[in-house]
Amino acid sequence: MKDITLDARPESITFTPEKTALIVVDMQNAYATKGGYLDLAGFDVSSTAPVIDNIKTAVAAARKAGMLIIWFQNGWDSDYVEAGGPGSPNWHKSNALKTMRQRPELLGTLLAKGGWDYQLVDELVPQPGDIVLPKPRYSGFFNTPLDSILRSRGIRHLVFTGIATNVCVESTLRDGFFLEYFGVVLADATHQAGPALAQQAALFNIETFFGWVSDVGSFCRALSPHVLARIA
Repeated sequence: MKDITLDARPESITFTPEKTALIVVDMQNAYATKGGYLDLAGFDVSSTAPVIDNIKTAVAAARKAGMLIIWFQNGWDSDYVEAGGPGSPNWHKSNALKTMRQRPELLGTLLAKGGWDYQLVDELVPQPGDIVLPKPRYSGFFNTPLDSILRSRGIRHLVFTGIATNVCVESTLRDGFFLEYFGVVLADATHQAGPALAQQAALFNIETFFGWVSDVGSFCRALSPHVLARIA
């Protein structure tokens, strides 16, 4: 196993691909497709297609380099017990839950396990050896086995893609920072919930306080010699 160095902000970062995980956050119809939860809640999802393509490219490169791929799906049971009731701040702040309270005909559809909204987009398909994890809150570390899965494999570096940069991606990376993981975001393989300034602010926070920011082209170039060495 050889280290690779990735061009990133605020400085380059070095890691071993086989000891690194690529995290794909919530690439579900809910967050990336017209008619999904974010769209119905009034958020713009019209520019997610390039993000999906870039994630496909990053996943393919990571898989060839021997990186673990972890896919997250955010949501709850169809009765929303897992979402928490009025005693939970999630009940008050989740835009999916608020949208369903405003539009009762949507109850049982938004982010409900087993439904179209909850499913990963058609273009992104996990492969054998990948790990798919459900999560009930923004952070992928909260009430999931993510930490134990990573530690059991000696993984300390996490490369993040997905939606939304300023919500679930940033929340998971921040929690990882507190747990001593090195987090890198591939900016062009993420998309924000809200205006463009939300993306800019999230990336500023990450590169200044919690991690590193790079892009899919730099990621693939850094991995290329490693992939060739594995094939040889």
